[in-house]
Amino acid sequence: MPAPLRVAMIGNGFMGAAHSQGWRTAPRFFDLPAIPEMTVMVGRDPDKNAALAQRWGWAEASQDFDAVIARDDIDVVDIVTPGNLHCDMAIAALEAGKHVLCEKPLANTVEEAKRMDAAATAAAERGVLAMVGFTYRRVPAAAFARDLVARGALGTIRQVRAQYLQDWLSDPEAPLTWRMDKSKAGSGALGDIGAHAIDMAQFITGQTIDSVSGVMETFVKERPTMGEGQGLSGSAGEGRGPVTVDDYAAFNGRFDSGALGTFEATRFATGRKNALRVEVAGDKGSILFDLEDMNAIQYYDATAPATEQGFRRIYVTEADHPYLEAWWPPGHMLGYEHGFSHQVKDLVEALAAGVQPTPSFADGYQVQRVLDAVERSAGDGSAWVSTQA
Repeated sequence: MPAPLRVAMIGNGFMGAAHSQGWRTAPRFFDLPAIPEMTVMVGRDPDKNAALAQRWGWAEASQDFDAVIARDDIDVVDIVTPGNLHCDMAIAALEAGKHVLCEKPLANTVEEAKRMDAAATAAAERGVLAMVGFTYRRVPAAAFARDLVARGALGTIRQVRAQYLQDWLSDPEAPLTWRMDKSKAGSGALGDIGAHAIDMAQFITGQTIDSVSGVMETFVKERPTMGEGQGLSGSAGEGRGPVTVDDYAAFNGRFDSGALGTFEATRFATGRKNALRVEVAGDKGSILFDLEDMNAIQYYDATAPATEQGFRRIYVTEADHPYLEAWWPPGHMLGYEHGFSHQVKDLVEALAAGVQPTPSFADGYQVQRVLDAVERSAGDGSAWVSTQA
């Protein structure tokens, strides 16, 4: 019988619900080398935390992070808190000998991400491993897109276009959440969803962004304070407060291969709910992934006869496609939540094998350097800013 892998999750917001689904479901569909046990969930509000722990399937609820990471019956710490808490919590958990899964972006600043990467490197020498949660890598269609690029189906990559478009802040009277507070979130659309666009572009192409030139804007600079809420939404309370992060970010990027990219991240794209799109163009073909059509990709084969050329739709639902062997018959679609089960699968398999799970904290640190370079470029009007520390 596989050994247990006892998990403590820190945080109970929107990502807490999604991660709980992953921990709960993965061992029931995948033949894992260790069985995750949802041992304890940590949150600040004792009543809310206890109620959600019971609903989501955690055996216990706690308010004491330090006590939890000191326990001998915890193997993995899953951090789904606001970004300002990531650094200290992840380092403390690694130093306590716990494997760590940390939500993206890795940190709020480059300095914090660098410290986290150093701590993960030191911990790995003791067999303690860390991973950052860029979950969209685990969407089967995105993983298949990477496979096509890696085997040369697109030839030499020339251009990348990546967008992440949402509209949940387009109402200027939507209340302030922690995601609009720079002290908690680090940045706005840039770090919250732009980080996904950056990681997906680099993941699919296998290339790294090494310089950027960007612009950022805050459209609504003051909002009602939050009354009650959970996740991305809530009701307004009394008073108003400042928005201290960006609403919109866009930048040009140059990859280490010389390929060029354009990137856009906004939570003001009216009518777009969760549109993460990555299009990659090479000299032999192009590929498009769209999260709002997440069970398919569009592929153009420029080597085909002229009479047969055109984008064709490939449904990524076959058992031979990434992750699909555990799920449904061909043509039966997967959803947003499945990526979190795939994340658990990959993490558990890496931990059992004693190999570095990906994306690593080093990968998260690299994305953080891109975010920082965009912010510096937008702040001082620089034409191009290096992403190198």
